[in-house]
Amino acid sequence: MKIVESAPNFSEGRNEEIVRQIIAQAEGVQDVWILDWSMDIDHNRSVVTLVGSPEPLLEALFRMTKKAMELIDLRTHKGEHPRMGATDVIPLVPVMNITMEECVELSKRLGKRIGDELNIPVFLYERSATAPHRENLADIRKGEFEGFFEKIKDPRWKPDFGPEEVHPTAGVTAVGAREYLIAFNVNLGTTRIEIAEKIAKAVRHISGGYRYVKAIAVDLKEKGMVQVSMNMTNYKKSPLFRVFETIKREAERYGVPVVGTEIIGMVPMQAMLEVAQFYLQLDDFDMNRIIESKILEILANKLKEVEQ
Repeated sequence: MKIVESAPNFSEGRNEEIVRQIIAQAEGVQDVWILDWSMDIDHNRSVVTLVGSPEPLLEALFRMTKKAMELIDLRTHKGEHPRMGATDVIPLVPVMNITMEECVELSKRLGKRIGDELNIPVFLYERSATAPHRENLADIRKGEFEGFFEKIKDPRWKPDFGPEEVHPTAGVTAVGAREYLIAFNVNLGTTRIEIAEKIAKAVRHISGGYRYVKAIAVDLKEKGMVQVSMNMTNYKKSPLFRVFETIKREAERYGVPVVGTEIIGMVPMQAMLEVAQFYLQLDDFDMNRIIESKILEILANKLKEVEQ
């Protein structure tokens, strides 16, 4: 059985009824399982994590995108997180018995259907990108929804699928195959956004930080604090604990404490194992020592026997 994971991001984090209606579109699809979903008021954004067989998963993602188009109007949307579409981004991640190349093809099929049937411009990103300047999602999203009406006129930003005009309410969408991504946020005990901006600059790759870290500063007005919000695009080469320690030390320079962290969506077990190894100073410890990991290995072997 082939398994693909996806964590589509929707530009709604304040109206739970809308988010639940979007999620409901996937709940009725056989061989698709919703693992997690979360809303953020300040970001005004929701992330849904689901896995499934390739064909059913594509159907679920299309239905969710269609419902988001019907319910979300970006003309009235405001939030701290950059956004360009009602369904802002749809990643496809190979999990079991499927290659990255196959996920690239799946992303193209989904992108074409969204463009053809929903009239939403679609840009392929990461491993699916059709040009180097489209690999980085942040580069595609630059200018956000409001700026895309002019940006899309540039031949360099002609959509891969769909019309060459921004959808008036649903904007544009990015679809692409990629590796696991961890959305990791660090909250700081201050309301001074300039401190979060300096720390984000220190850790993000584009300004000299860690190679596989994208970071922005976010003002969490509802919580009375600021945040360094990150996408960790390769936790194996830029580990969570190392980035966290850097942020903590940078914050100390300004007399600011770290008051909490959060992970949005799901996270690979290996990433958390590395955190435990670092802080507990564990020697000779790996996934084979984790009970749940061994159980999953046994179940996977049993599944292979049944399929054969």
